[in-house]
Amino acid sequence: MSTQDKFAANRALWNARVPHHLSSRMYDVEGFVAGRNSLTAIEFQLLGDVGGKDILHLQCHFGQDTLSLARMGARVTGLDISDAALAEARKLAERCGLAANWVESNVIDHRPELDGGSDIVFTSYGTIGWLPDLRPWAANIARYLRPGGRLVFVEFHPAVWMFDNDFTHVAYSYFNRQTIVEEEQGTYADRNAPIQLTSYGWNHDLGEVLTALLDAGLRIERFTEQDGSPHDCFANTVKGPDGMYRIKGMEGKLPMVYGLVATKKEVDRP
Repeated sequence: MSTQDKFAANRALWNARVPHHLSSRMYDVEGFVAGRNSLTAIEFQLLGDVGGKDILHLQCHFGQDTLSLARMGARVTGLDISDAALAEARKLAERCGLAANWVESNVIDHRPELDGGSDIVFTSYGTIGWLPDLRPWAANIARYLRPGGRLVFVEFHPAVWMFDNDFTHVAYSYFNRQTIVEEEQGTYADRNAPIQLTSYGWNHDLGEVLTALLDAGLRIERFTEQDGSPHDCFANTVKGPDGMYRIKGMEGKLPMVYGLVATKKEVDRP
């Protein structure tokens, strides 16, 4: 099966997920329309003040985080491979009375019209696992940033993706050594959703992530890891007093989320 066929299968999966995510408790669309911000503490901490900034949100799904940034005063563009998700993102922006641009594209495909247009490129949670190779991803981020611009990236830890879906045993390598093929039953936001499709994913160790960004000319300014997830999207979780979700029996032992800030070099002045 070619890589393009795998991307097409994943796009079909994400299109199928959209209506179930829209109606899910996790995404709480009505609460969002009423004013809820979908970003979590780690994103707020790494982003800082975004007022007046041009932000490109990669793999934006149906746009809640994108529009949360707009509510914080940023000028936003959301990019995603799913046409169904972007159709709903446009509707959501209209319902919220917010301005946003939307681009349908695979994140590894270069979009020259975006070059040098962003103060911040933002991407978070469950994104790079859909990419077999991080080098074009990192190269595009560097292209899209203005000199001195920042990548703000928050992602589930590669240690999490080593386990089977029920976290009973280690099923996959920490390293990017295989395509992870799974028969998806339901979706993380609605495990009873009538979806049964094949997904294709890849694990990316931290060394691979950091090296891809460094090789693209970005400088790592900050890196952080957390032992819990702000989102309850895994099986067998328990909620801690801090509001974070951890795998039962592995509380405090398993890294679940990491975040980083990387900057593009300023233009040398004569």
